[in-house]
Amino acid sequence: MRRPNKESAPKISAESVRLITFAQGVVQAASRLEERHWEHSLDLQLQKILKLNHQDNIDAALNQLFSTDLNAYDALMEAVEAMSESCFLEQEENGVLVKYDALLVVAPILAWTRFSIASGPIPTDLCATLGQHFAAHLLAEPAKMAMAPTLYSIDQMPRSHGEAYVLTQRLAQAALKGVPVSGNKKIAETAPFLADTRYLVVAVVVPHGQPFFRWQMAQHQANFSQEREAALREWQNQTTPNLARILPGCGVDLLLPEAYYIACREADKAIRPISIRAAVHYLTHTLSKDADQIRAIVAGFGDELNEGQIDEYRVAFTVRDDEDVLYGIVWPMYGLDDEDGSALPSNGARRDTLDEICTLLQQSGVSQIKRHSERFPAEYCDDCGTPLFADAAGELVHPEMPDDTPAGGAHFH
Repeated sequence: MRRPNKESAPKISAESVRLITFAQGVVQAASRLEERHWEHSLDLQLQKILKLNHQDNIDAALNQLFSTDLNAYDALMEAVEAMSESCFLEQEENGVLVKYDALLVVAPILAWTRFSIASGPIPTDLCATLGQHFAAHLLAEPAKMAMAPTLYSIDQMPRSHGEAYVLTQRLAQAALKGVPVSGNKKIAETAPFLADTRYLVVAVVVPHGQPFFRWQMAQHQANFSQEREAALREWQNQTTPNLARILPGCGVDLLLPEAYYIACREADKAIRPISIRAAVHYLTHTLSKDADQIRAIVAGFGDELNEGQIDEYRVAFTVRDDEDVLYGIVWPMYGLDDEDGSALPSNGARRDTLDEICTLLQQSGVSQIKRHSERFPAEYCDDCGTPLFADAAGELVHPEMPDDTPAGGAHFH
């Protein structure tokens, strides 16, 4: 289950009340037709709010439902994501008004390196090449597309549903009209992690009711799963060599391009194992140590206001038989990871997460692993914002590499 914004909840407005009412109507509907009626009302209300960029009203409704009606919360979250990552367009063609559907699609790239992972503008010719491969291997035949000429990090992506709505509209109009997309001149800086996600952002436009992707086409529907896997392989094979130009010195893995929010969530999950392997690789090479000379300390962390709930695991690294924490990575919890909200690894879901982390450490060559059974408050350094990690004694400490460590781009993921 997704969590709401943790910032203080705004005062409930009339717009928020309508969102709550319509979302509850969706959940309590006794027939499919009634459900569609409530969904239509909810979509219209959300469209008005998104056009006005009244994000506070959406957040207030979500926070209220998270406390009182989790089923309606999920219904509202699903609706607001759908409305901000898609839209409907109309264009007059030969004297006839033609309707189009548009979807904001993200192509996630998992990247890892000992140096730095680039982001920012994509050269015009390379953007055109990437767009050609995207269309040829992934899209249905009637689809049009427009790719943003920017390689995004997660910090540079839209931070609200309203911002995602604006991006969807801008790229969809460009796709429909067949005009180039201008780059974003005010792109935020991003921290250079050892392993991180990068994104290509694309708007796909099709005639109303037509398929967006190859595997949705009538001739592929009977074997859509195999067709989707084949499309991903072709996308990976043709695109990976081109990425070396904008991601020099990086290992990369391309995930299946999907609708904006699901693609971002899947990429966030998929980068976690890579972060562990990248950390061990960095430490062994930087410290000139074998992996079995590295110790890992795994602990669960959570917000003090949500007693018993683990929001993330933090993995601290030390040299074996040394108490100083040198480095750390954060393993955030998403979706089904944190359904139960329990603090200790006393049930299958929690044990599975801890076991997965420890298995990845062992596969990376780390044999000495300590697990803390207690839950720690999610504290950060007051000066630099770095997460604090639990050492072997259970004290929260700031990771510090030795003074003579060669300069590099390592940050805490």
